[in-house]
Amino acid sequence: MRALDIAGTGMQAQQTNVEVISNNIANMSTTGFKRSRAEFQDLIYQNLRRVGSNSSDNGSVVPSGAQIGLGVKTASIYQITEQGNLQQTGNNLDMAIQGNGYFQVTLPSGDTAYTRDGTFALAPDGTIVTADGYPVSPGIVVPTNAVTVSVNASGQVQATVSGQTAPNTLGQFQLANFPNQAGLAAQGDNLLLQTAASGNAVTGTPGSPGFGSTMQGFIETSNVNVVTEITNLITAQRAYEMNSKVITASDDMMQTLTNLH
Repeated sequence: MRALDIAGTGMQAQQTNVEVISNNIANMSTTGFKRSRAEFQDLIYQNLRRVGSNSSDNGSVVPSGAQIGLGVKTASIYQITEQGNLQQTGNNLDMAIQGNGYFQVTLPSGDTAYTRDGTFALAPDGTIVTADGYPVSPGIVVPTNAVTVSVNASGQVQATVSGQTAPNTLGQFQLANFPNQAGLAAQGDNLLLQTAASGNAVTGTPGSPGFGSTMQGFIETSNVNVVTEITNLITAQRAYEMNSKVITASDDMMQTLTNLH
């Protein structure tokens, strides 16, 4: 019976849906996390009577035909890149991006990764790095005798050195943006990599057209909406149950056939 296989694909699809929702909920406190949404497509159809085929020799055609769908499949797991809330931390090295853009991070391999997680710190040599110790481009070094460090909305980093009144400019953060942000590949550790789907990175100064501004002493929270996720979870659970009932009904029908004498 086709219903067994069809309902099986439905249960697998809803299992994927629940896994995506559970990952969203698990990361509701992850800095800069962007929630995802599972999207599905119907599978190919079996034509019992092809629509538009001739039904007689005089040219009459079948107006609707008879097609039976064979189930559902996962089309994509789409990342929703809307802005999360900004939370004030008071830490001078915490950075948030208000608007579009990603911080650029240099990986040990030399490749560039991208992140919205601005929980930065200082390496032993004073370089501004991520929580994993990866340098944040362009590799700004804070002097050991710096008294205060400030970052303005344009990403310019300045430090006041002991014994001096005028601040020294240390460098400026550059943000990266992409034609298709959802096409970035998540690598874990709040890092994303460029792909053919995302398009090439376009870099610019924070606050310039198309780029957000940097906010010192803030972090961007996850954009997960718990109420929405719980509602989606309940819907997915009910859909899973309904598909399982189809399997039970199909099994009962097959049991009836086997009991025929």
